Amino acid sequence: MSDLSEARKIERAPNRTSSVNLLAGISVRVSVEVGSTMMTIAELATLEPGNVVTLDRKVGEPLDICANGSLVARGEIVSVDGRYGIRITELVSAEGRG
Repeated sequence: MSDLSEARKIERAPNRTSSVNLLAGISVRVSVEVGSTMMTIAELATLEPGNVVTLDRKVGEPLDICANGSLVARGEIVSVDGRYGIRITELVSAEGRG
């Protein structure tokens, strides 16, 4: 690499579009978290059909949408041809992903 212009081409980072295209075919697991709670192993062991476990999220609050376990968006549950779906209401910035 004796030519300085060739070295500059190599050092230049790829643009965002080419990076996304490079990764576009990779599958990720998308999941929706309705809520959570803390309980002891003893409490967990006593659960039986018909018990209700109260979660930390209020009705109407946006649900967390995760890709491979990382928060990427929030949304609300909808029905799509008799199946659950989720309408995206907010995209979470990289800084907000914790």
